[in-house]
Amino acid sequence: MTEVKLLGGQGRGDYAQARLAEFVANCRRKKMAVTPQRRAVLRALLESGDHPRADRVYARVRREHPHISLATVHRTLERLCEVGEARKVTPLHETARYDGNTRPHHHVVCVRCKRVEDLEAPEFDTLLAGRQTLGEFHLLGCSVEVRALCHRCRKRTAGRSPSAA
Repeated sequence: MTEVKLLGGQGRGDYAQARLAEFVANCRRKKMAVTPQRRAVLRALLESGDHPRADRVYARVRREHPHISLATVHRTLERLCEVGEARKVTPLHETARYDGNTRPHHHVVCVRCKRVEDLEAPEFDTLLAGRQTLGEFHLLGCSVEVRALCHRCRKRTAGRSPSAA
């Protein structure tokens, strides 16, 4: 079995720098205007390792662009997702979370605190290898979301009885 590893902060800085450098060229190729606000939203997303909600991205961007609105941040995040510059990570029945890491990867989500971490698991990458369809669906890609209990939440509930957890 191959090694499964959480990506966390390791290598995120190098990746963020490379992605920001490519961003302008990607935007021009995709016929998308390069604005200071879009660059700031992407930078805030890339610098964050916690898959932030739009309101957290807004708070970071607002330090640099005090007149930006939350609606603009929402629209920018959605547009970045549409053109492949970001990914939406949305556990069912939750608010949207965003990820600047567009390389193929998966996620592990704590079922209690909702913390999301990037996960590199090569065996997941081959889960649907060779398939082009799944029933009536044409496959475009696959991303696995693993539900788990993080160390902090496990530690908090360790002293409780099973019925209290």
